[in-house]
Amino acid sequence: MKKKITVAPLSTPQTLTLAAWQAIQSAQTLYLQTREHPSARPVLEAELPFVSMDDLYAAAEDYDQLNDAIADRLTSGDDAVYAVMGGGSFSQLPAIEKRCRERDFDLIVLPGVAYHQAAFPEGQTGQVCTANDLPEELDTAVPLYITELDNPLLAGEVKLKLQRFYPDEHPVTLAVQQADGSYVRTTLPLYALDREKGFFASTVVRVPVLPFMQKTSYGFDDLLYVLRRLRAPDGCPWDREQTHESLKKDMREECYELMDAIDEGSDEHVIEECGDVLMNVLFHPIIGEEQGRYDHRDVTTGIVDKLIYRHPHVFGSVKVSSSEEVLKNWDALKKKEKHQETYADTLRSVPRSFPALLRCEKVQKKARRVGFDYDTAADAFYKIGEEAGELQSAMAENKNVDKEMGDLLFAAMNVCRLLGLDGEETLHKATDKFIDRFARMEKSILADGKSLSDMTLNEMDTYWDRAKITEY
Repeated sequence: MKKKITVAPLSTPQTLTLAAWQAIQSAQTLYLQTREHPSARPVLEAELPFVSMDDLYAAAEDYDQLNDAIADRLTSGDDAVYAVMGGGSFSQLPAIEKRCRERDFDLIVLPGVAYHQAAFPEGQTGQVCTANDLPEELDTAVPLYITELDNPLLAGEVKLKLQRFYPDEHPVTLAVQQADGSYVRTTLPLYALDREKGFFASTVVRVPVLPFMQKTSYGFDDLLYVLRRLRAPDGCPWDREQTHESLKKDMREECYELMDAIDEGSDEHVIEECGDVLMNVLFHPIIGEEQGRYDHRDVTTGIVDKLIYRHPHVFGSVKVSSSEEVLKNWDALKKKEKHQETYADTLRSVPRSFPALLRCEKVQKKARRVGFDYDTAADAFYKIGEEAGELQSAMAENKNVDKEMGDLLFAAMNVCRLLGLDGEETLHKATDKFIDRFARMEKSILADGKSLSDMTLNEMDTYWDRAKITEY
């Protein structure tokens, strides 16, 4: 017959269950999580023989070491009962479950009354977590119960995390267990949470629902709610009229504005423009949702699946030694994923809606990966002269001018890329330089009492050269 470990929750003296107390009283070997806790009173008052885990708490350097030590002690003998503080779901349980499997013990966890249930018996519907396991995202539309708030430093960390979702003045209720096991509750503003006293393993804080219009911080789901509300029958007429096609222009403009904000180096503007881009992105799955075709979860599932598939060196067993190797694997996986049977297919996969210079650069880079490229920028440079000559002939004959101009631009992009320059950025800088030089030229002309509209090109060139000289 297999040995067994029974976990009996003590919770509080007022909420101790009959099943837990009977198991504790009849234990062959009784282990007590700690004697330094109000919940241990029934065991101490009954003068039952027990082995305390307090020495393991004192000796452990961290929680992992503590949990393993407790699991080892529990499974070192015959049948035993482990009397724990709280409702039976506690941080040591996974380690105990693992050791029971390894040593062929049955594990029985008796139901009990959790701390948050004892502290707030009038209703506990909502999200429950420990102070050390606060989720990254919180649903402020339901009450939140945080247990095991056992020291002021941890309370401060919890407060800072909550302030990402709740206003500083949001009322929270702190429940502190007394010596007799009862709870005293105090309601206070969130910002004052870590200024209170009475932080123990049994301390609980209740964070009530935060109405949507009282929020000062919003998440992904909040944005989806607002966009759905705007698209509702009684929402905004303009937002309701938008389609996938009508939003394309806005998406393009918002992406360019984000790039400008990044170049500007302003965090405030980057945040604003990221929001505009995200809003435009989320409009599309909401439209798909309205049409019954797909929703935002299909979108996020698709990108997560893609990222996992294309990162086997992170989520699988593939080994890589450099970012170049990562890109090589990425391209191979993408080619397989997109059913691209030839290298020409990979070139055609570069979107035609890209800015022309960017598309040109992408295509050239893909061709390089199969060896179809110049070795250096110097090798590619002669092609510019060749294409310039062909353009000159085409202009003289007034034939194929657009094609030869395109070839010249393509050749110039090749050199730019092989020099390690970003074509779009390089041309932007040249345009900025032209605007700046033109402004200085115009300023000199106006200072001399002249007007651009009254001058010849040769006259303007004189001022242009002056502006050019002062530029350096």
